[in-house]
Amino acid sequence: MSLLLGLGLGFGLLLIYASFWARTAKVAAPRVRKKRVRKLLDEAGHPRIPVTGVFTGVLVCASSAFLVVLVLTAAIPLALCFAVFAGMLPVVALRWQAGKRREVLRSIWPDAVDHLRSAVRSGMSLPEGLIQLGITGPEPLRAPFEEFAKDYRAGQTLRVALERLKQRLADPVGDRIVAALLITREVGGSDLGRLLSTLAEFLRENARTRSELEARQSWTVNAAKLAVAAPWIVVLLLCLQQEAAEAYRGATGMFVLGAGLLVSLVCYRLMLRIGALPQEVRVLA
Repeated sequence: MSLLLGLGLGFGLLLIYASFWARTAKVAAPRVRKKRVRKLLDEAGHPRIPVTGVFTGVLVCASSAFLVVLVLTAAIPLALCFAVFAGMLPVVALRWQAGKRREVLRSIWPDAVDHLRSAVRSGMSLPEGLIQLGITGPEPLRAPFEEFAKDYRAGQTLRVALERLKQRLADPVGDRIVAALLITREVGGSDLGRLLSTLAEFLRENARTRSELEARQSWTVNAAKLAVAAPWIVVLLLCLQQEAAEAYRGATGMFVLGAGLLVSLVCYRLMLRIGALPQEVRVLA
C-alpha cells in the first residue's frame, strides 16, 4: 500500500510539473515521413498510389512473414526477426524501382534534349517543342509531356505548366532541365539551341561515367545482401527441426537473435554506406 501511495504521489507531482509547460503538437515528424514516402513513390513511378498504401504493404508483409515463420518453427523470436526483414521489403522494392527508373531516364534524357533542340531549330517555339516530345519523344517520357500539353492548352502559363511537369517527372535531371528552360525563358536569351546542345552533351557524359561507376559498385551491394541473407536462411532451415527451434524460444535465444538482428542491420547499412555512390539530389524540387 505504501508503494502505491508513493507512486501516486510521484505521478501527481510529475503532472503538476508538466502543467507549467506549454504543450506543443508534435506533427512535424509524421509529416516529414509522409513527405519522404510520397517523394519515393513519385520517383519510383507510382504517383497514383497513396502513402497509406506503402504502410499497408509494410504491415501485410510483416504480418505474413510472422505467421509463416511461426507456423514453420513455432519460435516467436525468430518470427519477429523475419517480420522485421519482411516489413522492409516494400520500401526496398520502391527504392529499387526508383533507381531503375532514374537509370532509364538518365539514358534517354540526351535523346529527349536532342528532340527538343531539333524542334526549336526548325522554327517551333519552346512550348510547341515540349508538346512535341509527348508525341515523338522517348517512350518513358511521353506521358508526362502529354500532361504538360494538356496543362498548357488549358490556359496555364509556361512556368506553371513546367512546374507541374517537374513534379510528374520526379527526376533530378528533369529538375535541372526545367530550371534551365525557365531561366532561358525569363532572361530571354537567343541561344536556346546552343544551350540544349551543350546540355545534351553533358548529360551523355554524365550518364556514361555514372554507369561505369555503378557497374563497379554492384559487387559491393550484392556482397552486402548475401552477407545479411545467408546466416538468416541457415537459421531458418535449422529451426525447421523442433530441437533447434527450441533453443531460440528462451531468453538466451531471444538475446542471440536480437543481437544478430542488430548486427545484421548495422553491418548492412555500413557496407552500403562505404560502397555507395553520391546520389543525385533533387535540390530544385
